[in-house]
Parts: sequence; structure tokens; C-alpha cells
Amino acid sequence: MASSSFVFLTATFLILCTLTKARNPGLVLTLLNNCPFTVWPAIQPDSGNPVLERGGFALNARAHRSFPAPTQHWSGRIWARTGCNYANNRFSCATGDCSNRLECNGQGGATPATLVQFSLHNGHTDLSSYAVSLVDGFNIPMTVTPHEGKGQCPMVGCRPDLLNTCPEKLKLRSPPGQGSVVACKSGCQAFGTDELCCKNYYNSPQTCRSSTYSQFFKRACPATFTYAHDNPSLMHKCSSPRELQVIFCH
Repeated sequence: MASSSFVFLTATFLILCTLTKARNPGLVLTLLNNCPFTVWPAIQPDSGNPVLERGGFALNARAHRSFPAPTQHWSGRIWARTGCNYANNRFSCATGDCSNRLECNGQGGATPATLVQFSLHNGHTDLSSYAVSLVDGFNIPMTVTPHEGKGQCPMVGCRPDLLNTCPEKLKLRSPPGQGSVVACKSGCQAFGTDELCCKNYYNSPQTCRSSTYSQFFKRACPATFTYAHDNPSLMHKCSSPRELQVIFCH
């Protein structure tokens, strides 16, 4: 009799776990390419976090890819590589290139590039943080939209295409020189000064200030980070979202 009771209780427990999991499928990350051309998303985890989806893949125009987020705390960044191709047995991208790899496998990307920053399951809770950053420049419009979250979970990002309005000194062309404008550099990348890069003496909230160049990005996309010590409130928090959707060319 005791054995039968144990089996019954175990079966009941497993059924309840299965039902709970079905009702709470966990957080899903969706990358949607709304551009009229292929992009190559790249995913870089922060140190100590696992690589997701091998760190990169191709995403055709109007296509999407969804995958489960880690169930434990995870932080990292996502960006889109553009103008990628194979030539002479070598993979390379005009923007966002990660050491000539299709699958970045944890490698960082070349700047300038629009970035989405995530911190999922903060403190092993269901609170997730997200933001879009133009601190490293701009290469493609990007937004983040949480779905089915609790509380204030706004869409954030940069929707305008800034390539046409990018200041001449910040333009990145491919091929270099007279090629098409493929990205817009940050003031730091263009000029490399301590003040623009918020380095050394300028590496503090008190001394790192917005510049003419960061203000160009801020006017176009006010809900994004545009310099290293920008307003921390631009990192938004959402409780228990079921999906975080990153849209390229929203």
C-alpha cells in the first residue's frame, strides 16, 4: 500500500510540474528582421555567461528566429552585422564583423554598430533589463519590445535610419573612401580623445559629458544610450516578460 501511495504521489507531482511548465513556458528571445535585406545577428554574452545560438547566424529579410533564453541570470548584447559575404574562402561583414566568423561564439563585434543590451533574470528573479545603445555608433535601426510583462515595459530603441543624416566626419563607408555609407561612428571612434571616449580623467559621471556628436544620436533617438555615462534610467526593467523581441529596421 505504501509503495502504491508513493507511486501515486510521484505521478501527481510530475503531472503538476508538467502543467506548470506548460502554463509558464519561460522567457523567449525573438529576433525579427524587418529589413528588405539579409542581416547577420550576433550575440555576445558577458564574461561567465553561456553563448546563445552559437553567437551568430544569417537572418533573411522579413524572417525571424526565436529561441529560449537561459533560465538563470544571463547578460550580454545583440547587434546586427550587415553587408556580409564569402569571398576567397573568407567570411566578412561591412559592419559589426566578429573576427571573420559567421558564428561569433562569444567574440565581440567591430564598431560602429547599434547594440541591444540585456540582463535577464536579475538576481535569479523574473526581472529583466534591456536597453538600446548608440555609444558605439549606429549601423541599423533596432528596437526591443517586451511582451506579456508586468508593470511598465515600454518598447525602446532607435527607429530612424541615421545613415542619411550622419555628420560627414562620422560616416563609415564601404569600400573606404567613396563607397556607400554603411554606418555612423561615435565621436570616440572618429577622434579617439579621452574626453569623447570618457577615459582617464573623464571616466566618471561628473566629468563624462554629452558631446556634439552624442547629441546628434540623442536628438534622433532619445530613448537610447549615446555616451558612456548617459542616464542610467535608460536601462528599462520588465517583470516576468514571456518574450523579448528585437526588431531590426522597425
